[in-house]
Amino acid sequence: MIGSLDPDQNEREQRILEETRVHGNSPEAVRLFRDLILSHFRAYGRDLPWRHTTDPYRILVSEIMLQQTQVERVAVRYREFLDRFPDFASLARASQSEVLLAWQGMGYNRRAIALKKTAQRVTDDYGGRLPADVETLATFSGIGKATAAAICAYAFNMPVVYIETNIRRVFIHFFFQDREGVRDDEILPLVEQALDRGNPREWYSALMDYGTVLKKRTTNPNRRSASYSRQSRFEGSDRQVRGRILALVLEEGTVTGEAAAARVAEDPGRVRRILGDLVREGFIAETGGTYTCR
Repeated sequence: MIGSLDPDQNEREQRILEETRVHGNSPEAVRLFRDLILSHFRAYGRDLPWRHTTDPYRILVSEIMLQQTQVERVAVRYREFLDRFPDFASLARASQSEVLLAWQGMGYNRRAIALKKTAQRVTDDYGGRLPADVETLATFSGIGKATAAAICAYAFNMPVVYIETNIRRVFIHFFFQDREGVRDDEILPLVEQALDRGNPREWYSALMDYGTVLKKRTTNPNRRSASYSRQSRFEGSDRQVRGRILALVLEEGTVTGEAAAARVAEDPGRVRRILGDLVREGFIAETGGTYTCR
């Protein structure tokens, strides 16, 4: 049911669209909107592993993983990662190569290194307890304002106001029906107005799920956002080759540039350039043309 609405919910959605078309973000429109989002969630909300915990470490891991990876893939890797690193202390103690190996298949490996750095900072500077403060969390490696706010909502049930892809999609669909170039600073007041301050944890989960519904059944409303940009093609990209090279070094432990080019079946010049990037960014080390894990 996640990709559709039942007849009653479809009728309620049409009422909201008519109300916002005529009266904008009226109190009645916001009330109808909140009721629909919550009722759909309570009937059809997804059973996701990170929704069964309020542990700040586990919420942090899920939010970093979800930044740029599909929910279905995260659901599998999340459990595996927590089995390997169950808390801040174990992640902080792990070597970079151990963390990157556990992260394989997730993509955007910078997130794994950022997560390890966060674990080290929490362990060293905060006594192993994640700060329950958006501004503080936003200073941690790999955590921007939106991720910091999401952590505070899900781990600490704080009534924070923020925007991410699914939230943006839902609000544009209902409240900006005939608009192009919708700015986030236009959406944020509506996010605040609609927020269920009594249970922001449930409310944001409900928004996320409704955003998934809209992605499956409508032309993506986010295309009408001023923040919208089409993701570049992955197949054959440097990003894909980079992931294959890093996986090779992690698996082998030591590899030459020539061997790497042969194993990934890519142009040696391209492979050398990407290896150089990985060295400069701290993923691997190089000595005399041989590349190793850090």
